Amino acid sequence: MALGPRLELRQGQSLVITPQLQQAIKLLQLSNIELEAYVEAEIERNPLLQKDERDAEPEAEAVKAESTDDWSVDNAPDSVAAAEFDGGEGDASPGERATGDGDLGAQQAGGAVDWSKAGKGGSFEGGEDDLEGRLTRAKTLSEHLHDQLAVAGLNDAERAVAAQLIDAADEGGYMRADLWEIAERLGCELGFVEGVLTVLHGFEPTGVLARDVRECLALQLKERDRLDPAMAALLDNLELLARRDMNALRRACGVDDEDLRDMIAELKSLTPRPGAAFGGEPSAPVVPDVFVREGLGGLWLVELNTDTLPRVLVDQRYHARVAGGARTDQEKTFVSDCLATANWLVKSLDQRAKTILKVASEIVRQQDGFLAYGVEHLRPLNLKTVADAIGMHESTVSRVTSNKYLATPRGVYEMKFFFTSSIASTSAGAEAHSAESVRHKIKQLIEAERSETEVHSDDHIVDILKEAGVDIARRTVAKYREAMRIPSSVERRRMLRASV
Repeated sequence: MALGPRLELRQGQSLVITPQLQQAIKLLQLSNIELEAYVEAEIERNPLLQKDERDAEPEAEAVKAESTDDWSVDNAPDSVAAAEFDGGEGDASPGERATGDGDLGAQQAGGAVDWSKAGKGGSFEGGEDDLEGRLTRAKTLSEHLHDQLAVAGLNDAERAVAAQLIDAADEGGYMRADLWEIAERLGCELGFVEGVLTVLHGFEPTGVLARDVRECLALQLKERDRLDPAMAALLDNLELLARRDMNALRRACGVDDEDLRDMIAELKSLTPRPGAAFGGEPSAPVVPDVFVREGLGGLWLVELNTDTLPRVLVDQRYHARVAGGARTDQEKTFVSDCLATANWLVKSLDQRAKTILKVASEIVRQQDGFLAYGVEHLRPLNLKTVADAIGMHESTVSRVTSNKYLATPRGVYEMKFFFTSSIASTSAGAEAHSAESVRHKIKQLIEAERSETEVHSDDHIVDILKEAGVDIARRTVAKYREAMRIPSSVERRRMLRASV
C-alpha cells in the first residue's frame, strides 16, 4: 500500500480555556489593591475604557443579603456599573479629550487655572511638595543615621562605606548585610569596613547597626559601663536565660541568686530593637471586601464594600466615532477587539463581585455561631461544603477566598480564617469541633495558670479536653501549643518559679 499525504476531517471535543476565561479566573484571586492596579493598566491600554467618576446610585452602593433560607443574589442590584455609558452633550470622553475634539469651553476660557485648591506656600494640597507633610512626618532610622553621618567627620572613602552599612539596616536597627560582600563590592579591605562599622556603633540610638542581639545589648551595656565579665558571660548564655535555667546561669556567671536577679533586671531595661522607635514606611491598612453586620431578628446582613470595586464604563459614544472613521481592516479589527475586551472586563468585574458575595454569604451562614458567640463556636468548614452549597467548584471558592477580608462585629478576618479542620467529639453522634476553637481552649487553660501547681502538662490538657467532649491526641495538643509559641509545662513552671 503506497504512502502519501491526504486530507481528513475529524470532529472532536476538547476543553479549551479562552483568554477571556483566563482573565476572569485571574480577577477572582486578585486582592482589591491588585485589582485596582490591573484595571488602571487596562484603562491605559484600551481607549474605550474609562472610570465612572459619577456618584454611585443609592441602590447600587451595596449589595446586601440576609442570613435567611434564600441566599441568592441573582435579583440583587449590580455593585459594578453597567457597560453602557451615555454622557451628556457637554461631556467629553477620554478619547475625545485625547484627540482634542472635546468641549472647547476650557480652551476658550484662555487656559485659566483654578487656584482655589492651592495650599499654603503655593503648593497644591496633597502634592509631593507638601512642606507641611514633610515637616510633620516622623523621621526614619535611615534619615536619622545619615544626618549623624554628615557631621561625623569621616573622609570620602569612609563615608561611602558608612552609607552602604546604613542602607543595610533593617527596621529594628540591625545590620543585615555581609561585611565581606560590602568590602568586595566597594573594593576595600574587610578590616576597613569593620573599622567604619565600629564608628557607626557610636551613633544614636545606642546599639544600632549591631549584627545580633548579643552585640546590640553589649553596646548598650558598654555605654553604661556595665559590661563586666559576669554580664558578658550572661550575654554569652542568652539561650539559658530563655529557658529559665537559673542554676546553669549562676554557674556560668559565677554569681549568687541576688546578683543574677539584678543582672537580669538590668538586661530587661535595655532595648533589643533600637530602630523601632523611628518612623518607617507606613503599612497599608487592610481594607475589607465584605461587611457583615447584625440585622433585625438576629439575621446577618452581608454587603460588598463598593469602595474596593472599580467602576469601569465602556465609552460607546467614542467607539461609534472611531468605528465610523476606521478605513482599513487593521483599524476595524483593532476597534472591535478593544470593544470586546472592554465589555468582557466589565462583565468579569460584575461576575467577580457577585461570586465574592455568594461565597461570603455562605460563610456567614455556616459560621453564624462564631459571629454571635465567639471563637469557641467556630464550626469545622472546608471548601467543598461551601462549593456544594453555592453550586461552584472548589477551585473557584479557593480563588475567591484568597486575599479577601470580612469585616465582622468581632473584627476583620481573612476569608480563609473560617475554613478550619474538624476534631471529633468523644460523644457518639455529637457535632465535631473546629481546630481553631480547640486551640482557643488550650490557650485559655494555659493563660489561667497562676502558680507551679496549676501548670497543666500536655497529657493533663488532653484529659480536660476529653471531659469537655473533645477527642484529641497528646501530639495534637503539643503541635497546637508550639504553633501558638507557648512553652512546655517544664519551662512554664520555671518561669512561674522565677517570678515569685
